[in-house]
Parts: sequence; C-alpha cells; structure tokens
Amino acid sequence: CDSDHWGSHCSNRCQCQNGALCNPITGACVCAPGFRGWRCEDPCPPGTHGHGCQLLCQCRHGAACDPRTGECRCAPGYTGVYCEELCPPGSHGAHCELRCPCQNGGTCHHITGECTCPPGWTGAVCAQPCPAGTFGQNCRRDCACHHGGQCDHVTGQCHCSAGYMGDRCQEECPVGTFGFQCSQRCDCHNGGQCLASTGVCECPPGYRGPHCRDRLCPEGLHGPGCSEPCLCHSTHTASCHPVSGACTCQPGWMGPHCNQSCPPGFHGPGCSLPCPCQNGAGCHSVTGSCTCEPGFMGETCEVPCPAGTFGPNCSSLCSCDNGGRCSLVDGACTCPAGWRGPACSLPCPRGWWGPDCAQLCACAHGTCSPRDGTCACAPGWTGVSCELPCPAGTFGLNCSELCDCIHADSCDPITGHCCCLAGWTGTRCDSTCPPGFWGPSCTASCSCENGGVCSPQDGSCECLPGFRGPLCQTPCPSGLFGPGCAQPCPPCQHGRGSCHHVTGVCVCLPGFSGALCDQGTVPTSPTGTAGHKGQ
Repeated sequence: CDSDHWGSHCSNRCQCQNGALCNPITGACVCAPGFRGWRCEDPCPPGTHGHGCQLLCQCRHGAACDPRTGECRCAPGYTGVYCEELCPPGSHGAHCELRCPCQNGGTCHHITGECTCPPGWTGAVCAQPCPAGTFGQNCRRDCACHHGGQCDHVTGQCHCSAGYMGDRCQEECPVGTFGFQCSQRCDCHNGGQCLASTGVCECPPGYRGPHCRDRLCPEGLHGPGCSEPCLCHSTHTASCHPVSGACTCQPGWMGPHCNQSCPPGFHGPGCSLPCPCQNGAGCHSVTGSCTCEPGFMGETCEVPCPAGTFGPNCSSLCSCDNGGRCSLVDGACTCPAGWRGPACSLPCPRGWWGPDCAQLCACAHGTCSPRDGTCACAPGWTGVSCELPCPAGTFGLNCSELCDCIHADSCDPITGHCCCLAGWTGTRCDSTCPPGFWGPSCTASCSCENGGVCSPQDGSCECLPGFRGPLCQTPCPSGLFGPGCAQPCPPCQHGRGSCHHVTGVCVCLPGFSGALCDQGTVPTSPTGTAGHKGQ
C-alpha cells in the first residue's frame, strides 16, 4: 500500500496526522518525533520531546525545547546549548543579538537591556555625570565640601577652591601658602601676610609695596617722622623695624640688639633652628653645619667611623691585631680573649687566659687555651681539667692509643711502655725471665743452691731431687731421697750404708757391697774382734 492507505486491497485511507505513517496492515499510526495520540494529533507536553515524547528537555531558565529535536529555544537574555549562560557583556535580548547602549562603564540587563550605571553617572545610558552636589551610586550621596569646594561625582573627594585644603575643604591654607591645594608660596617680606586665595600681600605698619619690601623710613631710622635712630648691632642686624625700631638679626645672632650669638644647639635666623647634629657634635651658628666629635662622620655626624678607622673625621687607621676592636674616639684597642698589649699582639702568658688574660688556668696536667681556657691535656691524661690518668688499656695524647701488652698490669699512660707482671719481660711482656732472674722487670737474681731453679714470678726455689729448704741448701735427711725428699730410702743394712740423697742408691760402708749393702764381711777391729758376716 502507498503511505496514505492500508488494509485489504489497500482500500482504507490512513487517518494519521503531522507526518505520521500508518501500518499498511492494521492502519495504526506510527507518530513522528514530537507527537503522540491515536492519530498523532497531539504535540508532546511541555518539557518532553522525541519519539513517543519519552525524552525530557534539558533546557534551563524557563526555555522551551523543540518537541521533535529537543533543541532549546532560549528566552531573551540567555544563550548556550541548554540556555544556561547569560548573554555576554555588551549584548542582551532575544538570541543576545541586541547591543548594550550603556556608556561610562555601565552594564545592561541581559534581558531588557536597561542600564545599571556605575557610581558617579546617571541617565538612561549612563551618559550624564551626577548633578552638582551629589556623587556615588545612583547619585544618592550628598557632597560635604565647604567654602565652595566641588566634589568628584564618582568618589565624592573634594576639589577645594583656592585658599582652602583638607578632606572637606574646611581648613585655610597654612601661613605662607596660597592658591589651589595651597601649593604656592607667599612672597611677602618683613612680616607681611598673603591672602590664601590670591597670594596678595597685606603689609604690616612701616612697609609697603607688592611684596612689603619697601620701608617707609630709611634704613637705620624708625618712629614718627623717621626721626629716631635704630639701636641694633651694625653688622649682626638684617634690619630694624621702621615703626618700633625692633631689630631683625642676621642668622646666628639674637637678643634685643642682635649682639648675642646663638646658644649651643641652635642656629639660623633668630637662633630658632635646632642643630641637626648627633653624637655630641656642635653646629655652626649661622649655617647649622656640623663639626663631628672624634669617632663620627656624615652630614649630621650620624655615621660611626668605618671599621678600622677612628678619630676626627675618621682619618686615623686602627692598629689592633688578632681581631682586636679599636675605640672610634682614640683608637685604644679592646683585645679579644687570649690577647693583650696595646695592639693586642701579645698572647696570654702561659697559665693565663680570657679577656685581659685575667683568668688562671685550671689544667692539672696540660695547657689551657688562651682564648676560652679549655684544657689541652698532656699525653697520658684526660678529663675537663686533665686531672685523670688515661683509663686502663689506653695511653698517649687524648688517651687515643691502645696498649699492646700480653702479661702486664697496664702500660705507661704517657709512653705506652708495658708494665710487665712479675716473671715477664720484653716489649710486649711476652717473654719469661731469663734463667737466674725473677720478679718485676726480671731484675732480681736467683739465690737457689745445688742447681735449684727459681720461679720467675716470685723467686721461690724449685729444688733438684735430693735437696730441700727455701734455697735448696739442705740435702735430704737420712732415710729420704729424691724430689722433695719425699721417697724413703731402700732398707740398706743397718750400720753398713745409707742411701744417696739424690738417687736413693745405698752407699755401702767399706767391706760391704750389694744393692742393700748386705754382702761382705766386717773388717777386723784393732782389738782383734772379728766382724760378723753380713746377712
């Protein structure tokens, strides 16, 4: 069937609207995006779009969306894909196509284009400054300027008329100034005062002229008819008043007749200016120039002499050595700790330290630093005051060396020489005493007799077999022999022999023999008695 018909033989006409298609079999309408209903006769409700009106519009700020595509149709004053942005500055209205007419920094409403003026401006397009006497936002604030001053239409700052100054133009110009912002100096002399607005001089009695320079009386005279002579000092006076005769002194002088010089600390006209000099300096009574005391320099003597200099005008060079500081006034040296003498060139004497070398060293076995008194210990000593010998097993400078001894009590804390135990000798105490000597350093001689050997440690005798006693001086007693005389003799026949105290062998009497002297006969005695045959 064509698009307008459906059913059997395509005999039924489609009822669908708004571009919808009908099913060629059933005739049911298939709506185009943006429509709904049985015949697709109804547009999508506001806030929806698309096929079946199932999609939600994303537009903001009250914008409607196209029911078919969802495209946002922005209200006047908004732009962007979702109408989420205000019109750019300088534009407004539908599609942000209208340009703002606001002047002088005014901003227009993004929808209506109505101008909001900055402070100081008014009018439909902010083209007019605030009326006189007003300022600020919407020109609502009143000016507070006095004496004819005008305020800035933006900030309200007062622009004073000639002769006045201050935040609100309420103050007259200071004496000696006039004009706008009191920026001009009056040129009136002899006590004349100028008008703050114009600068015109008002002269005191006795003077005249545009600047009050002209005297009514000749110089040196005053009073009625200019008949009285002035009494001022001839060379220290600038002028005398033509009416009163009062003296106006030259700079550096004062007094009724200008015959007194300025007191210390003042200078200039009428001695009214205080001296600017510092650090005890005096100033010239006329010019105020400073004469610096020794140790200072500069226009007002405010600068101490640079390091290494001293005296008047800082013209002398310091001669302090070893970091000594010299007096800025007379160059006298103040020595650092550890030094003394006029030029700090002499170190502290041995045993003394500190400022002026006045501190006594407290090092028992060492020398102290002349600067801070710290002790440098001699070899073999340690401790804050070098009062402690090196700990056992160490020796030398700072006790930093280790003893290398084997059989020793310790080593000499100074040299490291080993102090051997009794019975030992050698550099490291690793050798026993040579034969015949014993004791510390093996210096004692052995006194053992009969071949006895003395102990290298205590000199005690170790006897050979057959001897005993402290010095091995005694043979074994009868009946004993051998080491320590501890073995009993064999039974040599009584009266026929005794055993050797060393070997234990029987020593037979004459006429007898045998291991036990049991063989032989007794010799005939002088009396003729015969001996018995041995058993």
